[in-house]
Amino acid sequence: MKAAFNGVPSLSILDGWWIEGCIEGKTGWSIGEKGSADAPNDAASLYSKLEEVIVPMFYHGRDRFIDVMLHGIALNGSFFNTQRMMQQYVLNAYFL
Repeated sequence: MKAAFNGVPSLSILDGWWIEGCIEGKTGWSIGEKGSADAPNDAASLYSKLEEVIVPMFYHGRDRFIDVMLHGIALNGSFFNTQRMMQQYVLNAYFL
């Protein structure tokens, strides 16, 4: 989550906070299918996404890649932070 503050687009399987934070092609990219634990398909998805989407965008669509970076900062950086985490923890743990 901290990487989002620095403009690093995420590329990960859909688990944890990334399930909520992934807007495909806007804040980053997902690997594999949601809820899947199929390593061979995840690896194929990773290489395919890198080869067909991310690397070409980085080298030939620089403005589009920068847009993904900016959306990651604006959307994920502002929503997934320590203040929100602590607020949810206090509300859910102490004020049921």
